[in-house]
Amino acid sequence: MASGFILTTTIFLPLVFAVAIFFLPKENIKGIKLVALSGSIVTFLVSLFLFFGYEAAMGGFQFLHKFTWISSLNISYFVGIDGMSLLLILLTTFLIPLALLGTWNSIEKQLKGYSIMVLLLELGMIGVFASLDLFLFYIFWEAMLIPMYFIIGVWGGPNRIYAAVKFFLFTLFGSVLMLVAIIWLGYFASTVPGGQFTTNLFDLYRIAPQLPINLQMWMFAAFGLSFAIKVPVWPLHTWLPDAHVEAPTAGSVILAGVLLKMGTYGFIRFNLPLFADASLRAMPFMCLLAVIGIVYGALVAMVQTDMKKLVAYSSVSHMGFVILGIFSMTEEGLQGAIIQMVNHGLSTGALFLLVGMIYDRTHTRSIADYGGVAKLMPVYATFLMVISFSSIGLPGLNGFVGEFLVMLGSFKSTLLDNRWFAVVAGLGVIFSAVYMLWMYQRLMMGPAHSDGLYGGHHLTDLTKREIAVLVPIVLFVVWIGVFPKTFLSKSAPLVKHTVEQMESVNRGSPIRFAGSLQVQSGK
Repeated sequence: MASGFILTTTIFLPLVFAVAIFFLPKENIKGIKLVALSGSIVTFLVSLFLFFGYEAAMGGFQFLHKFTWISSLNISYFVGIDGMSLLLILLTTFLIPLALLGTWNSIEKQLKGYSIMVLLLELGMIGVFASLDLFLFYIFWEAMLIPMYFIIGVWGGPNRIYAAVKFFLFTLFGSVLMLVAIIWLGYFASTVPGGQFTTNLFDLYRIAPQLPINLQMWMFAAFGLSFAIKVPVWPLHTWLPDAHVEAPTAGSVILAGVLLKMGTYGFIRFNLPLFADASLRAMPFMCLLAVIGIVYGALVAMVQTDMKKLVAYSSVSHMGFVILGIFSMTEEGLQGAIIQMVNHGLSTGALFLLVGMIYDRTHTRSIADYGGVAKLMPVYATFLMVISFSSIGLPGLNGFVGEFLVMLGSFKSTLLDNRWFAVVAGLGVIFSAVYMLWMYQRLMMGPAHSDGLYGGHHLTDLTKREIAVLVPIVLFVVWIGVFPKTFLSKSAPLVKHTVEQMESVNRGSPIRFAGSLQVQSGK
């Protein structure tokens, strides 16, 4: 179908610009920066066709594009999007140009390789969210790992090699188990009467629920471990603070803004529909890990002296809300989880940009080295205040919508049937106010340094370029907080069907898949 090429174009446009950069001389610094930024902007503009062309009222997967890839194994290039993947693709294409523009002068060595890696990373991330064939999904999942490894390992901080290897090994370990599970699922499909080996997600949606419950639990664990590492779910989070602290600013923005969402996306796209019985049995355990992560991440964030580490541990806490929403298995909880993925990408991405902007001026991230910055950088202080309130979940801003829906969904969940998860998660909201406002107070308030030096450098307020990077994020922070229906309506059909499926499994009724597999003609 013709419009399916729009999605394929969105996926591979970054590759076109990466190839163009490859042929530029490395001395052409300005040209490399402009081509990379232009490529990311063009990709974002093309992705807008997906947003405005997606018919939310009809639901289902749209913009489908499929052709045979490996005929002997029945593997296809098969991509398409529903409301959830649409929002995450838009988040990806929105953040990449802002990350590049926000760190315009931050990367000084091997700029050519850096720009190529960022664009290849964008390709991999969009491909993950669009893939409807498990083998293709795995290819994009692994391909995304390589550029992120180099971004941390080559352009990161003093301990970048340790952080990059740790990130690589954690992710690779989970990925190998997922590959085994994919092969096992494909083989199981061939044992069904009239079946054949397949990695087509539509086929597996129908076949996988026939797995015996003991095999379903193993499949859930293999997929789930890979996704839990990526989120990261406590106690598999230990790679994240190291990766964030050592990564360059753009790497941290992309890592927090998009990469972590691949794990939660995987739970909703694969674990819940493929292994519904196992998901129901794992629900209390996953919710327990979620609330531990919420409280643990917030408490550890409170005692951090490094701004980047504080924001990194806040991600562990906030992503715990997403896991809790997913495994509440209510419409409110799942909607909250999906919109919270977007919210976290915007708010935490902006926090890392703000940390990077002040670090570029002072070359220190230690909170103790600051104080009274608001007097010298009032524009910076204003943006930091708005984004901090967003991260806390202030009503009227985006964070409130997601956290409120998640706690409401988990509180009223009849399948979970335990309100204490919501109560304990509420502590995370209180603790987030503590560590964010305390950080803001120590950075911005009090007397400014008498000599005007911070880390041996004078402070200047944000430039027009930096303001231009932050304004679009703030606009969406307010937009989602005031008019969340703009985005919630996109994912509503998927959420409704997923909850109906889980409730039917809980009742022992036959599972219906038609709602999630609608193919809209021309889309």
